[in-house]
Order: sequence, then C-alpha cells, then structure tokens
Amino acid sequence: MTLLVNIEGIDGSGKGTQAARLQARLLAQGCRTQLVSFPRYRETHFGHKVADFLNGRFGQLNEVNPFLASLLYAGDRFESKGWLTEAIANHDVVIFDRYVPSNMAHQASKLDGVERTELITWIEQLEFGVYGLPRPDLCVLLDIPPQVAQQLIARKAPRDYTQQAADLQESDSTHLERTRQVYLELARTQPGWNSVSCVRGEELRTADEIEAEIWGLVQPLLPVYSD
Repeated sequence: MTLLVNIEGIDGSGKGTQAARLQARLLAQGCRTQLVSFPRYRETHFGHKVADFLNGRFGQLNEVNPFLASLLYAGDRFESKGWLTEAIANHDVVIFDRYVPSNMAHQASKLDGVERTELITWIEQLEFGVYGLPRPDLCVLLDIPPQVAQQLIARKAPRDYTQQAADLQESDSTHLERTRQVYLELARTQPGWNSVSCVRGEELRTADEIEAEIWGLVQPLLPVYSD
C-alpha cells in the first residue's frame, strides 16, 4: 500500500521546503517517492483559473462566494486524478504539498459557525466522495503565526502564477489568521492529523528541527525503511 503524506499550513509556513526535505530523506532510504504540489497552476485547466482567482481577476477574497471558489481547487485535483492515480501506483510514498484540507481551511475561514461546518463537510464529500480522490494517511500541520509567515512570504522567490509579491491570500493577515484557526480545528477533530509548531516562544525554529519532527511522524509508518 502506498503511504500518502499531506503537508499543510498557511501560506509562508514552509510546506514546500519541508515536503522537498521529506522527499529527499525518503529517497535516501531507498523509498520510491513522488512529491505532488497543488494547485497545479500550469498543468490543469482549473489550475489556470485558480491563478486568476488568486490574482484578483474575479474580485477580492470577500467578494467571491467560498462555495464557488472551492470548486476551482477541487476541479484542479479532479483534473489531476488520472495522473495522481498513476503516481500512487508507481511509488511507495506520495507527498502532498497542499491537498484537500487546504481547500477546507482557506475557504471555510471566510465563514463562521454552522456555515463553516457545512462548507468543510461539503468539500470533504465533494473531493473524497463525488470525485473519489484518495484520503491521506497522515496530515502534518505546520503551525505558524501569520505575522511570522508574512515575513517569510516576503522572502519568497517570484512564482510563475503571479506577478505580485504576494497573492490575495498571502497579503491578507486576517485571512491567514482565520485560516490558521480552521487548520487547528481540523488537526484537533479529524483522524490522522499531527501539528508541528514552527516557532519556539517567539523564535522561528530551524528547518532542520522541523524536518526531524516530521520524520519522527513519518518513519513509524515505514517499517521497511526504518533505521
């Protein structure tokens, strides 16, 4: 059985860095590993529209109904399903740099109470139920305060989906904080989640420290590749 590991967190939390580090570590153990990053901005029809959304083409964050926005992200994964199925069939571990929970957290952060719960449930049923996407075995939340995350976002190299220094979500500190709270709720209430803090006190932990903690969560699930 292929192990599916999902790395999640708000923008600027270091998901891409840690997903790549985990892949390198698994490859060094002789494990056939594929890293998958969503959204696939350039590879899918829906991914192109996600990029448009993040660049403000359809309005500001509070101007686009989150139920409708979530369809773009879900469509990107559904369009990728065949490619993803092949990747899972040919590898021991597939690492997701953002997956279905990212859709839940970012879109549900725009709602409260019963409406928030309704949207999370709806996305879960849409992506895992209607679209039949595989569920991850382990979700790792990289938890970071938004003010620290935005400092790290400012250091990012240019991205191919935007000409801006930060997209609509990255530049909105309120959105990042509300998204963080939804992520923490998911980590508390859904099975298979673990939270890794990216800060110690007010200091940012090193990438090596965070990598080691993530490895401690993944390694027990890989008895064949354990030291």
